[in-house]
Amino acid sequence: MRLRNDLVALGWKKHTFTVQTIVDGVARESISHEVDHVLKTPSGTLALEIEWNNKDPFFDRDLENFQRLHAQGAISLGILVTRGAHLQAALVSIVEQALRREGIMDVADLEAWGVKERTTRQMKNLNGLLERQTPFARAFAQSFVSDKYGMATTHWHKLMDRIACGVGNPCPLLLIGLPLSAVADYSAASPEL
Repeated sequence: MRLRNDLVALGWKKHTFTVQTIVDGVARESISHEVDHVLKTPSGTLALEIEWNNKDPFFDRDLENFQRLHAQGAISLGILVTRGAHLQAALVSIVEQALRREGIMDVADLEAWGVKERTTRQMKNLNGLLERQTPFARAFAQSFVSDKYGMATTHWHKLMDRIACGVGNPCPLLLIGLPLSAVADYSAASPEL
């Protein structure tokens, strides 16, 4: 959320591009593309999307929009920001460390901490891990991350899969994978686990 707010403060506004096909002066077709952050400069227009945690087909939508808008001369560069590979790999440890640091040892502690809404799938996975004697913090972290930040969500490897297939070509792209250090209260150098 901070990144979105900072971008808006710097002039990166939400914008809807409308592309029309006109034949003999008559509009035949109109397609619109909403982009969350657009910056228009004298040198060109930059379009930026943040895909922190959506389903991975959102990458297809964003890259295809960038491709169409670039082909129409509406944007000069498409920018995508998502979770980097190291951040994705560390999510279970990040959540587990946060629970341990807060002294959360069971469901009652979790609810007292403010985590009340959990999916049925999360609860089933959590209970299964607890039955296998997995410590609570690790069990919750594994079930939560697999349900909310799993492999079918937007992260670096899913983005690279699309790029390898040429999705978005020939629009110039700047791809940013947020590093592990983007999580301010977690230290990869000295995890407390």
